[in-house]
Amino acid sequence: MTQGHGYTVPGGTVLGHEFTGEVIETGAGVEGFAKGERVVAMPIAGCGKCRYCLAGEPAWCEALEFLSGGYAEYALVNAATAMRLPATLSDADGALVEPLAVSLHGIAMAGIKPGARVLVQGAGPIGLAALFWARRVGAGRVDVIEGAPVRAAIADRMGADSVTAPQPLDPAGFAQRPDPEKLYDVVVECVGRPSLLMQAVSFLRPGGTVVSLGYCFEPDGIVPAVAGGREARMLFPQLYTVAEFRHALAVLDSGAVEPRHMVTRSVSLDVLPDVFDTLRSNPGECKVLIDPSAVLN
Repeated sequence: MTQGHGYTVPGGTVLGHEFTGEVIETGAGVEGFAKGERVVAMPIAGCGKCRYCLAGEPAWCEALEFLSGGYAEYALVNAATAMRLPATLSDADGALVEPLAVSLHGIAMAGIKPGARVLVQGAGPIGLAALFWARRVGAGRVDVIEGAPVRAAIADRMGADSVTAPQPLDPAGFAQRPDPEKLYDVVVECVGRPSLLMQAVSFLRPGGTVVSLGYCFEPDGIVPAVAGGREARMLFPQLYTVAEFRHALAVLDSGAVEPRHMVTRSVSLDVLPDVFDTLRSNPGECKVLIDPSAVLN
């Protein structure tokens, strides 16, 4: 949005798509929600009538709309994809559901088997969520590549078997040739920069899977002969299903505390512009939550 690529939105749009809040009013015909209830909502809305919406997969609806507005005191959400936030969870917990659902969808697509070796490239919120889910589905080993000390420490705290700094890439995007005995069944790319998909392929065992959760919006290159030489399977997940969003919420409600470790700070709306500058330049941050109800500084 700020560097000439990626999703673009009209000027004046209120951003913020990972949010929770309190119902203050419902639209005509909305049932099942009462004023004062806390809800968390998927930041998308489909037509509600097509086969994808009826199957709980609004991400594929041709009338799909992306909703935002979390960086404000009030936001409009779709009742069809809103869910009550249990009393056991905080508002901050609710803001973690969306990124957890993103990674859950990718991990589910990968079909990780018990005992599998998994590598996660990048320990931002999506990478940390991928680490969390890989552990929950029974991966035997989960290693993480992350160069920022704060994020590396969070990955360690969330159960990574090892956390190593990124290796220099050659022009073709290859990492230094890894030990064949240390190749991975699944590599999850969570950075979104060119050349990392080829690096992921270089870490794969024959027949392994690369999951692209980093959403690189710049042109990138794959050497088909190299990927084919590993018989690599490459997956490009898109958002999540209603069931996956609901499952992420349920797992938090069941007592899983690890995702909370990714939150490094909570701030009020008045410092929001400075937070974006900090996130671009300060590797000491991971996930910063915005609290519109906080007292302005």
